[in-house]
Amino acid sequence: MNSVTPKMLVNIYLLIFISFRTLAQDPLPSWNDGPVKKSIIDFVVAVSTPGNIDFVPEADRIATFDNDGTLWTEKPLIQGLFAVYRVHRMVQHNPSLRDKQPYKAVMESDRDYFEKAGMQGVMKLFDVTHAGMTSTEFEQEVKEFFRTVQHPTLHTSLYNVTYKPQIELLKYLRAHGFKTFICSGGTEDFMRVVTDSLYGIPPEQVIGSEMKMRYIDSAGINDMMRLPGMKTLNDKQEKPINIRYHIGKRPILACGNEGGAGDIYMLRYCQGNTYRNLQLLINHDDADREFKYEEKDNTSLNMAKQFKWQVVSIKQDWKYIFPQ
Repeated sequence: MNSVTPKMLVNIYLLIFISFRTLAQDPLPSWNDGPVKKSIIDFVVAVSTPGNIDFVPEADRIATFDNDGTLWTEKPLIQGLFAVYRVHRMVQHNPSLRDKQPYKAVMESDRDYFEKAGMQGVMKLFDVTHAGMTSTEFEQEVKEFFRTVQHPTLHTSLYNVTYKPQIELLKYLRAHGFKTFICSGGTEDFMRVVTDSLYGIPPEQVIGSEMKMRYIDSAGINDMMRLPGMKTLNDKQEKPINIRYHIGKRPILACGNEGGAGDIYMLRYCQGNTYRNLQLLINHDDADREFKYEEKDNTSLNMAKQFKWQVVSIKQDWKYIFPQ
């Protein structure tokens, strides 16, 4: 048997050192190596390196992310679970509600009721479960919800249904001078309770749908009272509008997901930036590790192909999906 020479040992140690160094330097370890990961890293390096032709001043390094289906799972919608949670809490406090709609339909898991009632029925459920309390009371309800409720199919804490690759991406962007925002259809007050702890995104960097409110300064109350009705529904074309209202600048990176075509205009708005820009579209194509679903008309994926957005395949591009 051949003996191991000092030169061979040096080469072995060098290979081990290089392997560990490469692993330590990988900013996106939960992403599989491939064109999508490379495009992200190339983009971030290009826009954050002084002297580079594509360098973007730090003040203009804005990134916007959808939330449902983009940063955490959306089957079912987490805020929809919260509405169900609220109904059960309200019925427990006032049993007479059990025989009234929409409480009755929720308690009996009557999907036909909501299918027939359509969006009007959904908004009524939203009103009765999200209005009629102060912002402080609502925040406490959301905190208790996240503390006690598990995901019905993944059977884990709701704090564990965020996407690990996306958490890494957010951290990577911020490490290179990006300011990261959420721009989602969920309501701002609901998301703001947990976005800092989940994503490192503070409340003031969360854009969402807004409920009507009224400020009350009276005996025992100095707060916002939550009222029935939506002030704005942050979806589709409303997303670019609200980005303009809240940020005042176009993002240079925008990330959404296919499933309801709700993010396509945010990505198109980003694409209109005069700086180098990048659009990412998450494709839910992994039935084994998460969920598989698609739009009937394939609008989002068709637009991704037309406008050359990067499509992120959960099945192919993510080594891990949820926190280990």
